[in-house]
Order: sequence, then C-alpha cells, then structure tokens
Amino acid sequence: MRKALAGTLIVVLMMVSACTGSDKKPEPAPEPSPDLSGRPQAVAVQDGPFAAGPFAPPATGAYVGAWIKPEELTHVGRLAAVGELESSLGRRLDILNTYRRFDQLVGTASDREFLDQGQSLMISWATGDNRSILDGEHDRLIKQQARAIRKVKRPVLLRMRWEMDRPNLRATMWSGADYIAAWKYVRAIFKKQRADNVSWVWCPTAEGFIRGDAPDFYPGDDQVDWTCVDVYAGTQFQPIGQLMGPFLQWASKRPKPIVIGEFGVAKAWGSANRAAWLRDAERTFKVNKQIKAVAYFESDPDGNGPNQQFQLTGDKAAFKAFHALTEDPYFNAQR
Repeated sequence: MRKALAGTLIVVLMMVSACTGSDKKPEPAPEPSPDLSGRPQAVAVQDGPFAAGPFAPPATGAYVGAWIKPEELTHVGRLAAVGELESSLGRRLDILNTYRRFDQLVGTASDREFLDQGQSLMISWATGDNRSILDGEHDRLIKQQARAIRKVKRPVLLRMRWEMDRPNLRATMWSGADYIAAWKYVRAIFKKQRADNVSWVWCPTAEGFIRGDAPDFYPGDDQVDWTCVDVYAGTQFQPIGQLMGPFLQWASKRPKPIVIGEFGVAKAWGSANRAAWLRDAERTFKVNKQIKAVAYFESDPDGNGPNQQFQLTGDKAAFKAFHALTEDPYFNAQR
C-alpha cells in the first residue's frame, strides 16, 4: 500500500512539475523589421510646373512643417509648443498644420503671430455632415470662415475634411458623391466671398488607397490644387514608400503637387527602428519629386496606445533623424 502511495505521489509531483513549467508561455518572437537601407523606388516624379493655386510649391526641393500638439490649446500654448520645437531644430518650420472644428474660425492671435513670422498655415478644417451642408444649413458659418481666411491676406493650404475616406466618418460623409458635391458647394461659397488666397488640398489616408475606396472621394483635377495623403507606421511597421505606394501611383497621373499632410512613426517600434524609418522617409520624399511639402505629426494623442503615439521629442535617436531631414538643403526651400 505504501509503495503504491509513494508511486502515486511521484506521478502527481511529476505532473505538477510539468504543468508548472507549461504555464509560462514563451515570449513571442519579434516580427522581423523590414529592410529600410535600400534606395526607395520613385513613383511620383512629375516636377511641374503645377497649377497649384495661390500657395505655390517650391521650384526645387520641398517645404517642411509639422503639427505640434501644445500642452494647452491656447494662444500661449501654441506659441510655446512651436517655439520649443523650432529651437530644438535650429530653424523655423515652413508650414504649420492647425486643426479647426467646423465652427472654429481661422485668424486667431497665434495664427496672426505665426504669419507675421513668415510661416504658412495648413488649415485642417473638420467640416460637418455633407448632406446638411448641401441643404444649406451651414451657409452662414461657411461664409464666416471664407471671410476669416480672406482676411489672412496670405496664401494658405486648406484641407477640407481631411481623411474623409475613414470608415468611422461614413455616417457624416455618406458617400464619395456626397463629399464631392459638398466640396464643390463650399468652394463656390468661398469664391463668392472672394477668398482667393486658398489652395484646396484633397487629403485622404494611405489606407484608403490600399483598400481602393479613397479615389471615390476625389472632386476632380479642376477642383483640387494639391493632392495629399496622411501616412503612418502605426499598427504596421513598413517603409513609408510601401505604405503610401498606391497613393503615389495614383497621384503620379495628376498634374498636382503633393503634400504629405501628416506622417509619423509610432513609439511602439522602438527608437532605433523609428530613426531608420525616418531616414528612409527622407530618401523617399527626395526621390519622389512631386512631393513638394511634408508635415510631421508631432503628437501623442490623449488615450492612445503606443501604436498611436508619434511624438519625437524625448526620443534621442528618432529626433536626430528628423533633425537631419530638416537640415537637409532639399527641405530648406524658399518661396
């Protein structure tokens, strides 16, 4: 009996030992990083001249800019955020991206100060429901914005409802046809208000071109001054040329300059990978001569995980790579 119990105990201990060992799952192997060292393929190589509206592209090279998230969305907060980044870079940015709700007018105190310093604005304007626009429900607001932008008296880039192809915006965009009709409607109001200092920028997502539905929202070559794309290494770590390849192929067939309205590489991929991605981005922008402006998304949006946080400040290697881009003579174009 004792021998039987001893044998049973040994078996149980062996089973417990085996189970304890199997509880600890092996660490998943990291996904292999793509090779970012090769020369990127050129796709969009038209070099103008372009009919780009009042905001003219540089004759050579490309403008560089950014959205810099301030600590507080105030006049002082915006000036401080931009000033700190420019101080770290040792130069002024050519273009400042600024986001506005439908009812937020351009021409704030900080807008005017940036313009007085010789910088240009790219206004990302979150217009509302396309069908309510077409029903005339927002005519007064649209006229106010047109007059406010006219008072700037400087050429601006206007991204009317950028990333309109995002699936989560379909409830207010309705369809590509509705967006196109609303675009033409708003642009006609701006024309009547003599807001002639606007270059109209059409800016969907890189993912929309990968899916194939982004072109459905294109208002037409006669309506658009600059084409644009927002592209991120967020949930996928791939070379920027691969991420925006379908867009570049599409844009290369249109006589429009390209602005990369937002680009960024997520903190999740680590400092060395981020730096390599940015160096590859610089090479990709330079070989695609149709790209005439680029703007980094220098922000960690509240509530986002590391795959959706893109701020470079504080990441020594990644910031150094971006700094090198901004120092390159190619990105010090003159208007």
